[in-house]
Amino acid sequence: MLDHNEIVNGQTRSQIQPGMKVRIVEKQNQRTGKLTEGIVQRVLTRSLHHPHGIKVMLANGIVGRVKEIVQ
Repeated sequence: MLDHNEIVNGQTRSQIQPGMKVRIVEKQNQRTGKLTEGIVQRVLTRSLHHPHGIKVMLANGIVGRVKEIVQ
């Protein structure tokens, strides 16, 4: 069982599936922390865990790292 913190932070690959609504930070917004909300189209990170968030492509083509999973 994963703790709630990992799920909310989007750092664990198994918690992120295509079709989920998430908030991501794009590369150019990493300093500001501006989040973009969208639906996951593809999971791009291959490792099971990433400290900065799992990288995904949204349905609109935007790529970024998951910071929050919208429930």
